[in-house]
Amino acid sequence: MGGGFCGDIRVSRRFEKVLEDITKSGSLVVRKLGADRAAEMGAHRFLGSERVTPQAILEEAAERTARACRDRRVVVAQDTTEINFSGCDKGRRGLGLAGDGTSLGFFIHPLVAIDAEHETVLGLVGAKIWTRPPAKLKTHRQKQHLEDKESMRWIDAAQTAAQRLAGAAAIVMVGDRENDIYQGFTRRPPNVDLITRARGDRKLLDGGLLFETADGFPTALEIDVAVASSQPRASGERGRVARVAVSFGKVTIAKPKTGRACADPKSCEIGVVVAREIGAPAGTKPLLWRLLTTLPVETAEDALEIIRLYRLRWRIEEVFRVLKRDGLALEETQVESARSLFNLAALAVVAAARIIQLTDARGGASARPATDVIDESLIEATAAIGETLQGKTARQKNPHPHGSLSWLAWITARLGGWHGYYKPPGPKTMADGWRRLAAMLDGYAIAHGKSLV
Repeated sequence: MGGGFCGDIRVSRRFEKVLEDITKSGSLVVRKLGADRAAEMGAHRFLGSERVTPQAILEEAAERTARACRDRRVVVAQDTTEINFSGCDKGRRGLGLAGDGTSLGFFIHPLVAIDAEHETVLGLVGAKIWTRPPAKLKTHRQKQHLEDKESMRWIDAAQTAAQRLAGAAAIVMVGDRENDIYQGFTRRPPNVDLITRARGDRKLLDGGLLFETADGFPTALEIDVAVASSQPRASGERGRVARVAVSFGKVTIAKPKTGRACADPKSCEIGVVVAREIGAPAGTKPLLWRLLTTLPVETAEDALEIIRLYRLRWRIEEVFRVLKRDGLALEETQVESARSLFNLAALAVVAAARIIQLTDARGGASARPATDVIDESLIEATAAIGETLQGKTARQKNPHPHGSLSWLAWITARLGGWHGYYKPPGPKTMADGWRRLAAMLDGYAIAHGKSLV
């Protein structure tokens, strides 16, 4: 695949060290990265280096993800999050306006790989990080070429996934309503399928409309779907279970008039799966998903699989929570220049995905290898550390297969203070344990010329 830091060992080691410090400290405050002033200055030099770019950081991380995805069916969730410096944008340099049109900020559009079978996070495939120009000439959206719009990121993402995950058995890109772009379906790479939630009604080739046609599909079955509360912290509501009618069929959508200038086909056949809530509680907005897909939808089982894969999109929301206020607090960083901010953001989104990987593995559900997170050459050193953490009772022994990600998560949790009893270890415990494990392995890695992660 190439890319990354082009074989520069010094830059690669500094990248891994800074990433390690972010993961184990749970912080993006540069002065907290490392044990002393020298480590702090090293982090500053790394973020400001001409050799270091978001693209290089993301490509370096994507190489490990690609190895984890090899020969697997992979869901790639994509979405955009905003980093808004409202109230703390004084001194920020090189940034345009955030989504509110007033504060300074920038945007991150990551691609998160998820194991379709086990539903666990495999790592980061890539990301687009950008800021809007301070003054942008306003042009009517329908008159703009697609290549000049920010929405082009959704189409570019499929190309990135296709190239970087070429060794995967199958790739399914999953996105929400912003991903509903005609050219996304017509320009997708041959090794990539799509599932996206319909954003608006579309004209069909036969003269009908998408929503009316899809709403007329016969109900194939009914299922129960857990619906998360939109504001669980504020309301105390954890969510509810919705009874949902599922229907499916095929349609042929016509190329929109806004695409007349492009060379895309005049029509595109896609599958449609509709999930519509029955008897929603009073005052509650009923669940309604109209899912558009390039995957086969011939049976009720196919439709259920489309719904299951689409729901994996929410894993990227977990990455966003770790990235922002519930975790690494990227919006609170004191780094001021756009260049260093973008480098830090690339590191942060890689670290957020890694923390989710470790948290996934804590209960033993993951069948992934530990090499998704650490280098293979450090497995035996980690095993030696793990042996010292085992107690006499069954609850105090590592029950997971040697070399698995769950095995590594158990060792990490124990180092973080988890005793094997009571509730499973949380992200904070995992971060504390990772800090101790990293410190123990750091000397070994340097002495033997190995890479920690």
